[in-house]
Amino acid sequence: MEKNCNTDADIVRSYMRYLKLERNYSPNTLDAYRSDIQKLIDYLEPSGRSVREVTADDLHGFIATLHDLGVGAVSQCRVLSGLRSLFRFMVLDGYRDDDPTEFVESPKTGEHLPEVLSVDEVDRMEAAIDLSKPEGHRNRAIVEVMFSCGLRVSELIQLRLSDLYMDEQYVRVRGKGAKERLVPMSGRAVSELANWFEWRRLVDIKPGEEDYVFLSRLGKRLTRTMVLIMVKRLADAAGIAKNISPHTLRHSFATALLEGGADLSVIQELLGHESIGTTEIYTHIDMTKLRRDILEHHPRNLRGDGGRGAD
Repeated sequence: MEKNCNTDADIVRSYMRYLKLERNYSPNTLDAYRSDIQKLIDYLEPSGRSVREVTADDLHGFIATLHDLGVGAVSQCRVLSGLRSLFRFMVLDGYRDDDPTEFVESPKTGEHLPEVLSVDEVDRMEAAIDLSKPEGHRNRAIVEVMFSCGLRVSELIQLRLSDLYMDEQYVRVRGKGAKERLVPMSGRAVSELANWFEWRRLVDIKPGEEDYVFLSRLGKRLTRTMVLIMVKRLADAAGIAKNISPHTLRHSFATALLEGGADLSVIQELLGHESIGTTEIYTHIDMTKLRRDILEHHPRNLRGDGGRGAD
């Protein structure tokens, strides 16, 4: 039975409350879901229809409009995934009798393997950092911690001093959905953090920011954008032509572990992936590298004459 006295705004508020209290989603995730739902509401506005009246045809038209606006297939899939969650909630809570997304297929995205950095490339990025500047040791610690521990940028900027176990060489990471995990730190990461802390003591830290590990020169916690700009500038300075972002260091961490023989379930735990399916992309990366190595080093490929050796 449908509820008849709720506006779109009422439904969205109820849904956001559900995601926050029952699914324990982070503020960033809530903002993303709210933004995607608002896109649909704006699309429906000229027709006077509400989310309680949406049909599969409406959703097909909405996805087509996103495409026309230049929204890529991956982003379209993300929007549609959020809408599926919304309509499932509406059915369960009695706002609708049916789920219109049941008859809407996700756009084809194709296989996309993320860029990864070699250890040498990470070393070149760190070597490009000017340690004479106040933020130099901080940036070096950021690169090393992200590469050695596989942190998301959101996890990095929220990292607190109370999360670090320097003697034991562990860091406590607060991941998606407020889930916590313990990740070992390399000796190099511990050393770079110690160097940063010598400089951090000179920062005029703003009230309320005292426990955050990484701070700006103004004494405030860093933002995602600050870390993104820093990483891209370091990649340019190191002469790395790849499309680099902070997430590249996380991908590189996982790929290095897999190439070193780590079990996929261990990598899943260290990355904080909810599903092993998310972690399996790194097996594709590993196979891509394996194929490249075979082509470059196998004697059949090195001869170049296509000849057959003796049995």
